[in-house]
Amino acid sequence: MSQAFVKESDGEWLHDVPPALTALVQYLTRENNGVRVYQKSHSFSEKHGREIHYMSNGMGYAKDDAGKWYIPE
Repeated sequence: MSQAFVKESDGEWLHDVPPALTALVQYLTRENNGVRVYQKSHSFSEKHGREIHYMSNGMGYAKDDAGKWYIPE
């Protein structure tokens, strides 16, 4: 079977991404069909008690107490 048809993995979940911002950017870019996603801004959220990273895909991302990425609502 050709290597072109072998899927590298069954997928990765947001909470599986390492806590580094560069890892988040790489994950989001892969999920966005290779179109680069980058951080537009970041700020501390009093509501969530943590830093929120606002990305070019229009979403905000934060890390929980265990260092896992999530989308704050």
